Amino acid sequence: MKFRPTLILSLALLLSGVSGLAAARGATLTWRGDMATARGLVEPLARAWQRKGHGRIVLQPFNTISGLDELRAGQVDIAGSARGRAPQRSAEQSLDFTPVAWDALVIITHRRNPVRSITLKQLHDIYFGRIRNWRQLGGRNAPIHVYAVASPTDGIEFSLRKLLYGRGTQPVAAPRLYLNVQSMEEGIALDPDGLGVSTLSGVAGNRKLAMLAIDGVRPSLATVASGRYPLYTPLYLVTREHERNPSAAAFVRFATSKAVHGLLRRHHLLPYAQGSKLASDPDLRRKRIAAAVDD
Repeated sequence: MKFRPTLILSLALLLSGVSGLAAARGATLTWRGDMATARGLVEPLARAWQRKGHGRIVLQPFNTISGLDELRAGQVDIAGSARGRAPQRSAEQSLDFTPVAWDALVIITHRRNPVRSITLKQLHDIYFGRIRNWRQLGGRNAPIHVYAVASPTDGIEFSLRKLLYGRGTQPVAAPRLYLNVQSMEEGIALDPDGLGVSTLSGVAGNRKLAMLAIDGVRPSLATVASGRYPLYTPLYLVTREHERNPSAAAFVRFATSKAVHGLLRRHHLLPYAQGSKLASDPDLRRKRIAAAVDD
């Protein structure tokens, strides 16, 4: 049987319409979590997911606790976190944390601040309130204004404090508190004496901020992958262990597949599967940091 060109075109258009309809009917997922995970990880993954016709992902970036609590309550389908499960929070014990990528925790200052490198010991003492002036770091005679996210169990704050002090809920001398990391960054961008912690994926390319080297090692995808840069953390997608959502599970599989490794690297993230060296002995890294900051 021969097909006329007009019939072939009509069939092509019909199939195209069916494909578009299937994409439009894809399940809509709602994600909520911290700004650090949203900007560097979930936003590009969601765009790639939607381009493949899997459906929409509604993003609600805010902070870690709101994402995890709303996930547990069934208000969202997926949450995001720049830290793992917090043992002291019973609400998180029924959630499934899947590591997707490694990101650097970066210490940020105003772009005009002359200080460009500090030691782990100095960072430890800044957050403890022992170092209060930029002159103690080789900068100008001015007070250090330490900024932080208000929630002590926020992803990046928790991860940094666990590395520096051994526990993520360690109180620190940070009087300038913000709801999330993005608003904190905006504050530091206006304050020549400001200092805080963010992520490489979140601030790379931000000309209003400067990232400090730690013990002479600058944060980068290469220095994280090699383990030379000491401050790094996994970024997680979080789902409910029970009441499995097939569409949410499919998105997590997509996010951890080799197909998105190049996408993650373009956003300054190391795919989790490629960081076996980083995951191999977290206790050893903590001991090395403890030795560096010990009095």
